[in-house]
Amino acid sequence: MPLITHMVTEKHVGKRLDIFIAHYEPKISRSRVQAMIKDGLALVDGKTGKPGYKVKQGERITLELRERPVIEVQREPIPLSVIYEDPHIIVLNKPPGLVVHPAPGNYTGTLVNALLYHYGSLPAPGGGRERAGIVHRLDKDTSGVMVVARTCEALRSLAAQFKGRVVKKKYLALVAGVIKKGSGTIEAGLGRHVRERKKISVLTRSPREAFTGFIVKERYPNATLVEVEIKTGRTHQIRVHMAYIGHPVLGDRVYGGTRSVKLAEGTIGRQMLHAESLSLLHPDTGHPMTFTVPPPPDMAEVIARLRKKKSP
Repeated sequence: MPLITHMVTEKHVGKRLDIFIAHYEPKISRSRVQAMIKDGLALVDGKTGKPGYKVKQGERITLELRERPVIEVQREPIPLSVIYEDPHIIVLNKPPGLVVHPAPGNYTGTLVNALLYHYGSLPAPGGGRERAGIVHRLDKDTSGVMVVARTCEALRSLAAQFKGRVVKKKYLALVAGVIKKGSGTIEAGLGRHVRERKKISVLTRSPREAFTGFIVKERYPNATLVEVEIKTGRTHQIRVHMAYIGHPVLGDRVYGGTRSVKLAEGTIGRQMLHAESLSLLHPDTGHPMTFTVPPPPDMAEVIARLRKKKSP
């Protein structure tokens, strides 16, 4: 991979790292620059930093430029579970097992492939069809409510609402072990793991603030059903935070280990995490809207089995 180095001169002292890089690399969008910094592809004197880091004179900024693969996104007749739509937005219930957008390893069979088939052209950040209409995402094995933009105006409005934390997201999660407290808040910065770069962790050189609140809904002999509300939308946030406090999401093979995968009742096939509700302001009218969907059959079945084991 080609490496490019820029030295910080007196002229640029105090500038944000992402702005400094964007100045010297105008062909790279600022959003991509920020992603490069978070992924450890932009280093300050050989160390990872944050997009908002203020550069100092004499520092060496090194960039590892990776060519972005050109993805030809195909339209595919994948069924969608739409719970609301109008000329501005689409709100749907994403099933578990569906990847949101094409990426290396998943060029077909994604939500975007389905959206292009059912709705034709949709706006996308940066103009790439691989993220058509997408303003937020859920992990492949996480189910639940998602909103999709149908117009450029809706895309901008929703993106601003997510950035400004106007959008409220509530999840249901089945976690390992019995949580004794009725509620709690987890405040622990998240970023790429210091050694395992494919994982997100609190053990990171570039933590980004992350806040997760939870309320206990039901307790079982070896598990707990919690309602989770996230104030930040970091990658894998709920899964990492719940594992961090010793209660990993059941079925999470990445962050939970064998304890979260196997129960006395049998083996769980995927992480038991469901985006139950989404509240936002309609991008055209400004009217508050809340959409709620129940857990899918596989998660509902696990909850039912656990309730049978519930202590009196």
